[in-house]
Amino acid sequence: MNLEQLTILYRGPLSSCNYGCRYCPFAKRHESATELEGDRRALRRFVAWCVAHPGTRLSILFTPWGEALVHGAYQDALVELSQSAHVRRVAIQTNLSCRLDWVAACDTSRLALWATYHPSEVRRSAFVARCLTLAETGVHFSVGAVGVREHLPEIESLRRELPREIYIWVNAVKELGRYYDAEDIARITAVDPLFGLNLANYPSRGRACKTGSSVVAVDGHGTARRCHFVDEPLGNLYASDFESRLFARPCPNAVCRCHVGYVYLEHLDLDSVFGTRGLERIPLGWPDSGHRRRLPLQRSR
Repeated sequence: MNLEQLTILYRGPLSSCNYGCRYCPFAKRHESATELEGDRRALRRFVAWCVAHPGTRLSILFTPWGEALVHGAYQDALVELSQSAHVRRVAIQTNLSCRLDWVAACDTSRLALWATYHPSEVRRSAFVARCLTLAETGVHFSVGAVGVREHLPEIESLRRELPREIYIWVNAVKELGRYYDAEDIARITAVDPLFGLNLANYPSRGRACKTGSSVVAVDGHGTARRCHFVDEPLGNLYASDFESRLFARPCPNAVCRCHVGYVYLEHLDLDSVFGTRGLERIPLGWPDSGHRRRLPLQRSR
């Protein structure tokens, strides 16, 4: 493959989690040994493909349905990918409940994490301690939470207890319509200056988007789609004609609601907000960036 650069959002069959958050359909789901082995095989195949393509600058974000870093196979994958010179960044979404000793074997200049805080599942003091341990390793990471209203005091406390250098994002609850009042929005924006960006739903049908050309979502079978929110397959990552399936095409969906989708909509120009730090969801220049002035402070609808 001669593609110069490619961002891959990888989501294998893993769909189990050690947490029981009420807003998550995969809470406390357990998989059989056979299912876990199938996920490991798919992961090993994906990592082998990435390592075998040094001609392409790769950025990789693991977006598992469940919690992946409690499994050694994912820790090993991050170690190997971070040590590959053509991998610009490898990142993963995690609740940070795993041990962290594996990080020492990584090239931390290429590793990044989204660490999500779930107040119903872990003591804040324990989560903060893990974040501070992670910070000592030099890994790029952000911290986030789901913006459930009853969790706002915990999210505000988290902001007070973590160093300002660690960016905290908040995912808006959009399924319930006008869930937030003006005071809620102000409180959350004081924690996450980019909350207005996530609160909006973006009309996207017919709009130019990097997904499908330089960004793809890949599942455990290697089936590639333009993103996680468009079901139509583009082809297979492991097929010889894969590169020919990548070209610019407009978004077919009416709206885009999720960060890992709208961040690639070209008219939003979010490269000017995140630059090369989009995989770890950290704005350029944080904590001294002046990004507040350009956010579309729209209500969810």
